[in-house]
Amino acid sequence: MNVLITGGSKGIGRATALRFAEPGNKIFINYAHDDNAAEETAAEVNKKGGTAILLKADVGKVEEIQKMMERVKSEASQLNLIVHCAVLPVPGKVFDISHESWMEALKVGSLSLIEVVREALPILKEGSTIIALSSKGADYAIPKYAALGTPKALTESIIRYMAAELAPKGIRANTVAAGPLDTDALRTVFGNADKLLESAAKANPSNRDLTFDDITNTIAFLASPEAHMIQGRIIFVDGGLGLR
Repeated sequence: MNVLITGGSKGIGRATALRFAEPGNKIFINYAHDDNAAEETAAEVNKKGGTAILLKADVGKVEEIQKMMERVKSEASQLNLIVHCAVLPVPGKVFDISHESWMEALKVGSLSLIEVVREALPILKEGSTIIALSSKGADYAIPKYAALGTPKALTESIIRYMAAELAPKGIRANTVAAGPLDTDALRTVFGNADKLLESAAKANPSNRDLTFDDITNTIAFLASPEAHMIQGRIIFVDGGLGLR
């Protein structure tokens, strides 16, 4: 199995890389800046038996996406799974964020998905799956979260249109909306997020914290043949937290 993860060195991206790290699997790990985190994730993937291939590229730039995807195509004749986790965490209120920062957040967190899939089309076959990550911020106005929630809302829409176009080829596209997890992006926006995570765990109807495994197990299911007829959907994984 060949898996490409944008924003794959940390958070949900890293957890996804480790979830699919097993003998015979190539895990393409895209990242933009943190070499140490990327190398640590790659080492863990290799330790578990997978083959990690690091792809340092700013997915907010089309030319870097094209170069990255040429490397992927040189290493794999088929791409089974693309997981889009890339995000540019820019905290702030709508009008406090500059136009330049808004555009970068949209390019990295949302529009990049179009270019990645466009470049991957020659090696996407029947059964290939595209999964984008989203969150509650796509539907609700969360303080300081505008430049993260807005790209996620756009990504959800892109996935719907993408699914409709790719379904006749046997290629699936869906969104996984994750509840709150301890990620760098969350802490960039909210600072010390310990109280937020503690409150979310206490309020969760499922009576426990959300884990990275909860998210990656859902991704694994959506990438499996059993999910063949799930197309263009948003799957919420939060233990029911969003019901209240």
